[in-house]
Formats: sequence, C-alpha cells, structure tokens
Amino acid sequence: MSHKPLISIIIPCKEIDAYTKESIIGCKNLDYPNYEIIVLPDQSSENIDGVRVLPTGPISPGAKRNIGVREANGVYCAFIDNDAYPRQDWLKNALKYLENSQIGGVGGPGLTPQTDNELQKAGGYVLSSFMVGNLSNRYKTKSSFESDDIHSCNFIAPKSVIIEAGGWNEKYWPGEDTLMCLAIKKIGKKLIESSDVIVYHHRRSLFRPHLKQHSRFGEHRGFFAKKFPQNSVKPTYFLPSALVLSLVILTVISIIYRPFTYLELVGICAYLLSSLAAAFSQVRSARLIFLIWLGIIATHLVYGLYFLSGLVKRDLKR
Repeated sequence: MSHKPLISIIIPCKEIDAYTKESIIGCKNLDYPNYEIIVLPDQSSENIDGVRVLPTGPISPGAKRNIGVREANGVYCAFIDNDAYPRQDWLKNALKYLENSQIGGVGGPGLTPQTDNELQKAGGYVLSSFMVGNLSNRYKTKSSFESDDIHSCNFIAPKSVIIEAGGWNEKYWPGEDTLMCLAIKKIGKKLIESSDVIVYHHRRSLFRPHLKQHSRFGEHRGFFAKKFPQNSVKPTYFLPSALVLSLVILTVISIIYRPFTYLELVGICAYLLSSLAAAFSQVRSARLIFLIWLGIIATHLVYGLYFLSGLVKRDLKR
C-alpha cells in the first residue's frame, strides 16, 4: 500500500442523504488501496466508519471543496458530486495520467446509472445525443483527449496544483469547475478527459428538474462567455441561443414577407427531424424516443434563452 500515493476523495453536499451514502459506498469499493474520504455536509453529527465528516455550514460547493483541500492529507484530490459514485477502477485509471507532471487535472464521463428511472434516463439520453455537440462527450465513453473544461463531478488533480491555481472559486455555482480549469491552464498545466475515468452520475428527471438545472447552466455560460471567454466562447455554447433568435427573427420576417414562411418551415422541419433522429439513434422504445425528442427541443430553448440572459447581466447572484 505504501508505494501508492494517498488520494483524498472530497464529496461536498448539503446533507448526507441516500445518494451521498451510495457515493461513499462506491468509494469504499474502489480497487485503489490508499485513499481517504472527506464528506462536507452543511450540518451533520453522523459518524460513518472510514469517513471524515466535516460540517461546513451553508456555503457554496467551491467553498466546501476548498475546505476539503485544506483538510486533505493526500498527494492528489479526487472530487466527486454527492449524487455520483465511481466505477471501481476510477482512481487507478486517473493516476496513470497524473504521473505525467505536465498534467494538472484528469476527468472523464459521468454516465447515467442503470438504476435511474425512465425520466432520469431520458434526461441522460438528451445530454449524450449528438444534438448537444462535443458536450455529449461528458456523458458517454470516448477516447482520451485534451480538454479545457472538466466537470467537477469527476475531477482528479494534484493537491499542489489546486493550491497553486488559487483553489476553487467560491462565488459562482455552477461554473466553478470552468474557472478551476481556466486557472490550471494559466499555470501551464494540461487537462485530460479519458473514457476510462468513469463515474455514474444520477440525472435530473425530465422535465422540470432537468430544465431548471440547464437554465442555470445556460445563464452561467452566457455570463462566463462575456467575463471569462478563454474557455467559454465556443460555437456549441452559442448554438441554442442562435436557434432561439432565428425562430424569433424568421417568424417576424415571415409575417412581413409571406413567401419567407416556407423557408422558415423547412428550417423548423429539418431541426425537428434531426432531433428525432438523435433520439432514435439511442433507443428503440417509442415512449423514450418521444421523451428524448421533446427533451432535446426544450433543453435547447431553455438553455438558449438563459444563455442570452447571462450574456446581458452585469453579475450573477450566488
């Protein structure tokens, strides 16, 4: 055991609920021999064997992770959300990339657990469809590639790199992972996402919980595109807003100039058919196809609207 570096697994949460306990169990079943588990709830008097429970009060996830880093004894810090749990080889596979001193952080996909219900799985299929562009790599397996934005539900980095980068942003959530990656890149380190560094991440159910989550993602990404453009200005992030604006502009033009209506209808039909094809490419259940199809459309519209909102805001409330 001594020849394997100690890795501190850090799990921020509001409370130690059923998902958090599942995450802890998953961490305890890892095939890596030398780790510690640090759980950071708002309040808790619970004692869990083999786990350091550090109540933090109601603070942001970034602030909780910073406390976890300060309390960590490990050479590396492995961050995972409390509604996620790791595959057994999570740390072992991450470590082989981190042995390269040029690598400042490693992540990988957050796959939908088989135990999720139908509406959660539908939300997962929306996120892994080709209609979300390169972002779908976060939700399905693919070969390793260099990244500039690793999501915080599956993020492993040397403790020294986290400290040198200035720690996690405590003001913004979501988006604190984007800023951490930006800070790591600024100190000259590379980020890797690999298909064998896997966690299973429970989805928000379609439709309301899923859309509420993605409204926050859209608003923060729109604001970050203006304030932190280095890793937030990508065509994929702007496309849902382009869809929303195109619908508005083309509808106005069609009202003024009737022949233009046919062009608008062709565009709408092409989009609807592409979304339907994206749903059909993943499942064969008619009910799931319908849910995924509606989910793709609704996610694009909500994300696009809130991206525009974030783009024009001076600042975001925590």
